[in-house]
Amino acid sequence: MKKILISTVAVSALLLTVACKTDFDTDVNSVQVTKGDADFSKYVALGNSLTAGYRDGTLYSDGQNESYPSMVAKQMQLAGGGAFKQPMIPNNTGGFTDLFAASGNTSFYGKLTLKVVNGSLSPVASAPGANLDNVSKDGPFNNMGVPGARVAHLLAPGYGNPAGLASNPKTANPYFVRFASSPATSVLADFIAQKPTFFSLWIGNNDALLYAMAGGDPSIEPLTPSEQFGQYYNMLINEISTKTSAKGVIANIPNVTSIPALTTIPYNPITAAVLGNGNVAVGNANIDALNAQLYGPLVQILNLVGGGDRIKLLSKTEPNPVLLKDESLENLGAKIQFAAANSGNPGLVALAPYLAATYGQARQAKAGDLMPLTTRAAIGTAAPVSPGVPATLASRGIAYPFEDRFVLTITEVAEVNSTIAAYNQVIKAAADAKGYAFVDANAKMTELGAASGIQYDGIRYTATFVTGGTFSLDGVHLTGRGYAVIANEFIKAINSKYHSTLPQVTVNQYSGVTFP
Repeated sequence: MKKILISTVAVSALLLTVACKTDFDTDVNSVQVTKGDADFSKYVALGNSLTAGYRDGTLYSDGQNESYPSMVAKQMQLAGGGAFKQPMIPNNTGGFTDLFAASGNTSFYGKLTLKVVNGSLSPVASAPGANLDNVSKDGPFNNMGVPGARVAHLLAPGYGNPAGLASNPKTANPYFVRFASSPATSVLADFIAQKPTFFSLWIGNNDALLYAMAGGDPSIEPLTPSEQFGQYYNMLINEISTKTSAKGVIANIPNVTSIPALTTIPYNPITAAVLGNGNVAVGNANIDALNAQLYGPLVQILNLVGGGDRIKLLSKTEPNPVLLKDESLENLGAKIQFAAANSGNPGLVALAPYLAATYGQARQAKAGDLMPLTTRAAIGTAAPVSPGVPATLASRGIAYPFEDRFVLTITEVAEVNSTIAAYNQVIKAAADAKGYAFVDANAKMTELGAASGIQYDGIRYTATFVTGGTFSLDGVHLTGRGYAVIANEFIKAINSKYHSTLPQVTVNQYSGVTFP
C-alpha cells in the first residue's frame, strides 16, 4: 500500500492567505480584562486526552504546554486566575517503555513524526521516552485530563490503582495512575477535593470514538448506549454541582466520523500500481489473476443467489474498493456453498466450504464506508485462510474480506452519528439545567471541516489531515493551533455566560504539524 504522499504544493498552501471568514470577532487590545461573575482563582479542567493536550499519538510535554486548558488558564490569570499545574510527562517524546513492551510493541509508543519513507512523507512512531512514572507527590493538578477516559471512568474508584493495570479486564488507566492522590480514589473525588472555583468539562468523546476507531467491533471497544451515557453524565454533573460551588463551562462532542483518522483513506485505494508495488504492468497481471480465480466466479455465484450487487470485477483503469465483511447483510453462505459445489468447476467445488464461510457477507466498500488510518497498513497483509486455499486468496482487503475491526460500515457510521447526537442532547440539557456555560464543539469542528475552513489573521485552517494545520499526526487529536481554536470557543462561552472579558488566544502563535 502506498504511503500518504504530502506534496510540496499542499505544504506551501498552508502559508497562503485565502479569502474566508475570520474567527476573530473583535479587537480586544483596548478591552479591560475582567472576571465578570466568575471566580478564576482555582480553575480545574476535567476531561480526556483532548483536555490533557494529547497529540501525535501520545502525551508529551510540548503538547501538554499547548493544551486548551493551559491556554484558557493563562487568559484567566489576567483576571485574577491562579497558577495552573499539569502532571507533566518528563520528556518531549511520550510513551511508556514498560507498557510498550507489555503491549507487544503495539501501544504506548512515542510521538509520531513526519519522515520520508520510500520518497513520501509519512507519520512514523518514535520509541517511547521512559517507563511509566508517578508524579502524585507533586499534586494536586489543575489539568485532570485522562487520555482514554470515558464518562463512567471519571466516577470509578480505583481508576488510578497501579494493580488495575495488570487485571483482566483492566480497571485502571496509566495516565491517571501517574497522578491519582491514592490507589482507591476516583478522578471526580480528586477534582472535588481541590475545591475549584471554576471548572471546564469536555468528556464523552471516547464513548463513541473508540468504537468507531475499532471499526464498530464491540468485542474490541463497545459503543456506550445513549441511555447509559445519560445516567453517568448526569451523575457526574450532579456531583459537581452539589459538592462544589464552582461555576463552569462544559462542551459537547464532535462528530467523530468526520475526523481525519476516519476520512483520509479512501474506500477505493486499490489500483494496478498498488497491486504491483508501483509496477503497473505487474499490477494489471495481478488484477487479471484475481478476476479469473476469485472475482469472476464470485460475481457469477452471487448473481445466482441474489447478491449480484455486492461484488464487481476489478478494474485496471479505475480505483477499486476494498473487500469487506458487512454483518448487516444477509448471510448467503449456504447458498454460495450450494452453488459452488454444483458448479461443475473442480476448483470451485474444492473451495465451496471456504467460499461459503468467507464471502457470505462480503461486499466491496462504497462511498460512506470509513477506514481508520491504521487500516492502511493492513491492506494486502496475510489473512487466516483454511488449509489448501491458494495464497493469492489470503490478501486482506483485496481477496479476503476485511474483518469488522478494519472498516466502519455505512450502517455503523449512522449508528455512531445518531448516538453522538443523543449524547449531545444530554450534555446541552445538563448545561442548561445547572446554569453552566456551553461550548458547541461539534459545530466548531463542523465549521473546520467545511471546504472553506476558518481563518485567523490571514491563515486558513481546515480538518484536512496534516496540511489542514489543526489535526495532529494521529488524525484524532489536535495540534497546538487546533487546541487554540478550541480554547477560544471556551473563552467565548465563558465571557458570554459570566460577563467576563477574557481575551482570546492568538491561534497562529502556537505550533502546527512539524515537517522534516
